[in-house]
Amino acid sequence: MNAGAGTQGRRPCIAVLGGSFDPVHHGHVALARLFAELLQPDQLRILPAGRPWQKQSLQASDDDRVAMLELAFAHATPPIAPPVTVDRQEIARSAGGAPTYSVDTLRALRAELGEEASIVFVMGADQLQRLDTWRDWRDLFGLANLGVATRPGYDLAQEKLPPMVAQELSARLATPDAVRDSAHGKVCLAQTLAVDISASRIRAALQSVTKANFGADLNALVTTQVLDYIQQHNLYKN
Repeated sequence: MNAGAGTQGRRPCIAVLGGSFDPVHHGHVALARLFAELLQPDQLRILPAGRPWQKQSLQASDDDRVAMLELAFAHATPPIAPPVTVDRQEIARSAGGAPTYSVDTLRALRAELGEEASIVFVMGADQLQRLDTWRDWRDLFGLANLGVATRPGYDLAQEKLPPMVAQELSARLATPDAVRDSAHGKVCLAQTLAVDISASRIRAALQSVTKANFGADLNALVTTQVLDYIQQHNLYKN
């Protein structure tokens, strides 16, 4: 199966946002929206991790994480323009307990979408600091483009990045249009995201709130629908 024709005859473009989403929060939605606006992709795929090898065990179940993702993106305000799909392929691959790797996911996506599609793997700048620890990290550029959200003023030359990563990225920097029209190998730095939220911070806050003030301090971090789901299913209390 390939990706089909892109918008207005352009190369088909699929933006891919992976993560643990334990739980999904406003920062994730803002990151997805940022690249949806910059790239105008034909599709946005959200890929919840199966068994991320660099993280501790996930607290919410796979089904709960998927349900929260569906709620967060269905109720995103304003709505995100391209169709949003929650892709469970990493969850399926990890069913036997094996760890999952981004490079394997991108290989599967490339096989599914075809050689001509522009695949843009979206991440935050913090992930660049450990990119060289990822399995087959250089192979990522032969499979996809990267869309990296950075804080204003971010400079590859001045950040504490592994030298090999900084060198690899600097040779591939491109505009959003160039990334959108390339199948793989280019990097777009978007210096407009100023959201500082972490899932660990949310989990810690959820463990300290009571039923009476549930959500009072969390609405700025998580959508109402996701908070309601967390409360109804008694998640993150242990």
